[in-house]
Amino acid sequence: MADNTTTLITDAADKSSKKEPLIDRRKQYNRCVSNVNDEFRTFRSYLRWMCMDQSNHFTAAMSWLVFLLFAVAVPAASHFLLSCPSCDSRHSRPYDIVVQLSLSGMAAVSFLCLTGFVKKFGLRRFLFFDKLRDESETVRNNYMVELNRSLKIILVFVVPCFAAESAYKIWWYASASASSQIPAFGNVYVTGAMGCILELCSWLYRTTVIFLVCVLFRLICYLQILRLTDFATVFHVDSDVASVLSEHLRIRRHLRIISHRYRAFIILAIVLVTGSQFMCLLVTTKATNQVNIYKAGELALCSVTLVSALCILLRSATKITHRAQAITGLAAKWHVCATLDSFDGAGTGDGLVAASQISTERIFPRVGTDGESSDTDDEGGEEDDINSTKLIPSYAYSTISYQKRQALVNYFENNGAGITMFGVMLDRGTLNTIFGIEMSLVLWLLGKTILF
Repeated sequence: MADNTTTLITDAADKSSKKEPLIDRRKQYNRCVSNVNDEFRTFRSYLRWMCMDQSNHFTAAMSWLVFLLFAVAVPAASHFLLSCPSCDSRHSRPYDIVVQLSLSGMAAVSFLCLTGFVKKFGLRRFLFFDKLRDESETVRNNYMVELNRSLKIILVFVVPCFAAESAYKIWWYASASASSQIPAFGNVYVTGAMGCILELCSWLYRTTVIFLVCVLFRLICYLQILRLTDFATVFHVDSDVASVLSEHLRIRRHLRIISHRYRAFIILAIVLVTGSQFMCLLVTTKATNQVNIYKAGELALCSVTLVSALCILLRSATKITHRAQAITGLAAKWHVCATLDSFDGAGTGDGLVAASQISTERIFPRVGTDGESSDTDDEGGEEDDINSTKLIPSYAYSTISYQKRQALVNYFENNGAGITMFGVMLDRGTLNTIFGIEMSLVLWLLGKTILF
């Protein structure tokens, strides 16, 4: 009996000593592909059609091949083969090098940033979809609706620019082929048709890549706006200061992540677009250059495209910064309402009426807890839960002390959240300055090309 027991113990010890690993480290595990129920299947299909999907080696090689073809090879061939120095005044292209460098440079920055983001973080992490499990059902649903809407926003900006560019290119190639002003490799009309198609595909690819990265930044900012709107509801219910503080710290952390990821792209976009506008200004103000819609029409279209993409970036950053800063005013109003209600409750319990309250009622009209007087005012539809002029029905004075509320308000005042670039907050002042410079240059160029 003792020998059998000893044998069993020895066998159990031998089995326990031979531990089998749960994961075989010799195998390589790739990121799982999207399934039928994947929320991003439409977006992934869009990236594949654009040759922007780099989920495996084949698609990555195809993506780089298409980028080098339409963003480098076709613009370079178009400039050097179709420079047309001997063309007439309507078919000469003195500003083509500025157009090609501006579009290709901005498309290269957009392509490199997008491929770097997706390769490093993955599509779900890059769009913060992995963080939605901690959000409310309303935030998740609205975010998915905005994700599908973002593809339509890209078309809204790309289609008009592509239509204008198509009209210009078709006119240029048709008239230049008819007058034999472009080099022909065989049939002049076949050469012109192939060149026109390649240039239009290059323009469509570059503008789509540029607007894609800008709209994705807008989508990520929209998620944070939804979270801030949902966060504002904590001041309308009985909430704990610790939970409010932890949630705001989480939002600030995500805003820092967005700022860190996109700051290089935003800075490069501002530098490239501003540099492009100044190049347009320099080449069009020469005394020997004639500026009209035939020569500088494509230059004006390129400027409008780049400035529109930059405006999407800056407007999205400014909007989320404005919403994040409005939380401070909402917290201060919440603190005031809670303090007033606490004093009113103390006065009512003692049967006392403050003399200041009597004097105030003689000067100002009586306002209820919703901030509404008896007069009907036209407010408009611009108010929401954050930027609201209504008083907050307080639930905090019974559970949260004055010191805690004051400390929370001080925290909001000294820890502003928003999109930053190396410590510089992208607020409305920054947007107005950059927008004024860019629009001044664009309007000057449009005035020179359309009116003269």
